[in-house]
Amino acid sequence: MAAADFRDYYAILGVNKTASSDAIKQAYRKLARQYHPDLNPGDKSAEAQFKDINEAYEVLSDSDKRQKYDQFGQYWKQSSGSAPGDFGGFDFSQYGNFDDFINELLGRFGGGAPGGAYNSRYRTGAPGGGDFGNFGEPSTMTGVDLESTLTLTLAEAFNGVQKRLSLGSEIIDVRIPAGAKPGTKIRVRGKGQVNPSNRQRGDLYLKIEVQPHPFFQFDGNNLVCEVPIAPDEAVLGASIEVPTPEGMVTMNIPAGIRSGQILRLRGKGWSSPKGDRGDQLVKVAIAPSKDLSDIERECYEKIRANRSVDPRSSLKQVRL
Repeated sequence: MAAADFRDYYAILGVNKTASSDAIKQAYRKLARQYHPDLNPGDKSAEAQFKDINEAYEVLSDSDKRQKYDQFGQYWKQSSGSAPGDFGGFDFSQYGNFDDFINELLGRFGGGAPGGAYNSRYRTGAPGGGDFGNFGEPSTMTGVDLESTLTLTLAEAFNGVQKRLSLGSEIIDVRIPAGAKPGTKIRVRGKGQVNPSNRQRGDLYLKIEVQPHPFFQFDGNNLVCEVPIAPDEAVLGASIEVPTPEGMVTMNIPAGIRSGQILRLRGKGWSSPKGDRGDQLVKVAIAPSKDLSDIERECYEKIRANRSVDPRSSLKQVRL
């Protein structure tokens, strides 16, 4: 295992390996207050430091986790030199790297986790985290929230879906309501990480991502699509079939429509969790055929020979 894989939690908290639990808590409180993201808005370095500090404290404040961490540290040192010794009958070689060991130790998402990524943050007793005097104070923290991404198909997001997720050794079923959009956050109460100081559990927040669709795109609560029409349909008008999330509907094309114009199908857009519906915006694209039959070519040649309007007549007046 590469040396870079191992993280020295004692060094992160600035304590020695024989530090008491009180000394570890005191160091954690000081550093958590210093690097809290709410006190360092937009500072990615402070945010990363805060995450490492929380992770270090969560491990070292728990006697069982701390013991296993110390044993892993011994194994890591010996694995790059002499053969690893006996660590209480525990086989650390089963882990491919340090993160695998920590994820299992802390009960983080396993292989079935949504998106495979997470962020953790402490929730304080003050609404919105506004009680600056208590940042990093374990007695005021209610739990550690987790955030992860969950990717859905457009059909799953539109209709709603139930997903089975793996949180370490725990399997949970989560119902995603119909109308979830990209960026929507679903709160799953009591499924976050445990606050090591008071053993209370935070919440899990699932941030929704929606896979790109080949036909529909989002525009707020509306759906946007592009529909090709033939030149004769553009000139004469037509009644055509257009796909919507719930199936095909008939839409009227007015005579003389231009390519790029947008028609609106009211109430055929995105369905919000509250039951409101947006519209479907249909962008018209005139698509001339490259493979004309003899009679089609003859008709177009007659149209060209007898055309009464020059569509570029206004361009004659254009000057620099």
